[in-house]
Amino acid sequence: MTTTTTRTVEYPADGLTMIGHLALPAGTDRRPAVLIGPEGMGPSDVERRRADALAELGYVALAFDLHGGRYLADPEEMLARCLPLLADPDRMRGIGRAALDVVRAEPRTDPDRIAAVGYGTGGAVCLELGRDGVGLRAIGTVNGLTTGRAGEAARIRCPVWAGVGSEDPIMPPARRDAFAAEMQAGGVDWRLTVYGGALHAFHHPPVDHPAPPGVGHHPRHARRAWRDVLDLLSECLPVTGNPAPPNPAAR
Repeated sequence: MTTTTTRTVEYPADGLTMIGHLALPAGTDRRPAVLIGPEGMGPSDVERRRADALAELGYVALAFDLHGGRYLADPEEMLARCLPLLADPDRMRGIGRAALDVVRAEPRTDPDRIAAVGYGTGGAVCLELGRDGVGLRAIGTVNGLTTGRAGEAARIRCPVWAGVGSEDPIMPPARRDAFAAEMQAGGVDWRLTVYGGALHAFHHPPVDHPAPPGVGHHPRHARRAWRDVLDLLSECLPVTGNPAPPNPAAR
């Protein structure tokens, strides 16, 4: 019986050697692909499980890196790296394009059928790929409602879905409104889901290290957000054939 396979991939970006997690579906044919961007700490088993779950559904999936193979558990160190990154669209685009090159080079990937889904800083990277005019089939971002440079949202050529917790202090109503206004002004096919009572990074299971204020897991909304991601992919990037059922461990 043929099963999914995974491997670690190294590639250069942002002056670092990035370490990604590539998951491949069963079979030998070309399949649609999904980039998965991590929260600001960097990739962990959470993103790797999501990539594996998408491979089980029939996608090529790459959980990409932000920090050269490091997971930044210390909030101050994480913010010291992520805040300048989030303020520099060109750096974010470089990180995203490097990951995109990896997934496009994979022989199993259909290069014309790629989506990008990211969380926090990884979601901001995915949005910047769209603002850079990359031909993606869909963009999803969870608690990463950044706004870009004036007029560049018009270069987004695919549907955008965004999710955010109603009580997220890092993504307050003013930031949600600015994101919505940018998408609307750019003529983007966009949706915004607000998860009532949820904090920042509500989708991420609890961690065993300090977290910034306003961060908290919400199991019910985490499951809902994962289903919303799958719905986005099913609509915009459907897989043909007989993929396996969704893996609940990825939620």
